[in-house]
Formats: sequence, C-alpha cells, structure tokens
Amino acid sequence: MKQTIGKKKATKWKMMIRGLFVIIGAFITAYGLETVLIPNHVSDGGITGLSIVGSEVFHLPLGILIALLNIPFIWLGYKQIGKSFAIFSIIGIISLAVGTSLMHHVPPIVEGDTLLITVVGGIIIGFGMGLALRNGGALDGLDMLAVLLSKKLPFGTSDFILFLNLFVFIIVSTVFGLQGAFLSGIAYFIASKVIHVVEEGLSGAKTFKIITKKPEEMVETIRDRLGRSATYNEVYGAYSNEKFKEITCVINRLEESKMKEIISDIDPSAFITVYDIVEVRGGNFRKHDIH
Repeated sequence: MKQTIGKKKATKWKMMIRGLFVIIGAFITAYGLETVLIPNHVSDGGITGLSIVGSEVFHLPLGILIALLNIPFIWLGYKQIGKSFAIFSIIGIISLAVGTSLMHHVPPIVEGDTLLITVVGGIIIGFGMGLALRNGGALDGLDMLAVLLSKKLPFGTSDFILFLNLFVFIIVSTVFGLQGAFLSGIAYFIASKVIHVVEEGLSGAKTFKIITKKPEEMVETIRDRLGRSATYNEVYGAYSNEKFKEITCVINRLEESKMKEIISDIDPSAFITVYDIVEVRGGNFRKHDIH
C-alpha cells in the first residue's frame, strides 16, 4: 500500500515537472515571437503563424487568436493521441497566449539584420517548442496534427511540421509580402532543426554494424582503443550463403571518427552500416577503461 502511494506521488511530481517545462517552453517561444519575429514583420509557422496574420489584418490580440484557433486541434489531440497530451498542450497553448500578451511591449532584441532575425528567432522558437514537445505537449495545433500524422507516415515530427508550414507561408506572403514569407520560412526551417535537437537530445548515439573477415580482432581493438564492448550476430550472404559474424557496437557521436579509424586500420574492406539512435537505456552502455 505504501509503495503504491509512493509511486503515485512520484508520478504526480513527474507530471508537475513536465507541465512546468511545457510552460517554460511556451514563454521562451512567446519571447522569440514578440522580441524578434513580429517586430520585424516575420511570422511564425503553424496556427501561431495564422494567428499572427489574423492579428495584423483584424487588429485583434494575438493571444486570443492563438487560444481560439487551437481549440479544434486540442480536441483532435485528445481524441487521437491521448488525454495527457491534450492536457499538456492546453497548458502550453494557454501559456503561449498569456506569454505573448505579457511580452507584447518588450523592446525587440534584434532589428534590421534579416540574417540575424531569422537565426536568432528560429533558435529561440525552436528551443521553446522542442522543450514543450519533449515533455509531452504541443504549443501549436499544427504540431498536434504533425505528431498524429507522423505516427502513420514515414516522417519525423519536425520534418512533417515543416511540410505543413509551407502552406501557411503562402498565406503569410499575402500580409508580409514575399520577403516576409521567405524570412518566415527560413526562421521556421532553423526552428524545426532546433526542435529536432531539443526533442531528441544532444547526446544521441550511433549504432555501427560491421561485417568483417576479422571479427575477433575488430572487437578486441574496439575494446582496447575505444573502451566499448560489442555483440555478435550470425548472418549469411544471400548469394554465397557464406556465414559471417556481424559486429554490433553502440557509441556516442563524439567517438564516430575514432571508430571509423579503427575499422579502416583492421579491415578497410569491411562492410559497415551506421544508424542514428535517439536514446540508449538499460544494458551496460558505458565505456570500459582504455589500455
């Protein structure tokens, strides 16, 4: 009984921390909008971008439009993705709406320099949106649609968000002109890449799969020179039906060049495939002492 209560308390704390990070992400995004993009007539993408266009055309508060236009997408998120996602998204969208209202009169931090506007704006917004997505919430209805569709299509969330935003930028061009639309597109392209990094983390790993004629020597050298262990799989050539030992080794990104150097030294003709890994858990993913 005590253990169950302890687990419930731990879960509550985790949910509260996640909610806090979603709010922080929303306020960071609002800061990027109100101090970089909007003062320089550059829009965001998604429903927020459409809200910015609506605010310019109809002279309505941006925060109100963000809240109203996202209502159908919150319902979509609740029905298709889940209750917790919808709750965190509501928290994020309300925080974004409040944040834009509070920061509306904050002086711009960048003016005039179009390159700086797109880079700084994209990084700030991407970081905020990525922080929210990483903690289970979306700041934009289009993000929810992208999260839903990316589960059914072979695209990453950030790439699909970028694709859907192409249509938004056509609408943006009618208010901010072609230059404003192009700058908005560049800013959001940068933001999408930052979202990808924040959502998946900077400490991504890589898996090397190596088929070599010297598997034992290769594994021993990887252990000695890189401090990493590896596993074997038996594989067969489809044409020759020859049996091979395929080596699988997981390393961090900083070790990639060293791994390639080892493979080249031991067996330059080795067949290698490399995969990006978002997260590594369990097992014994740690370095051994290097001799």
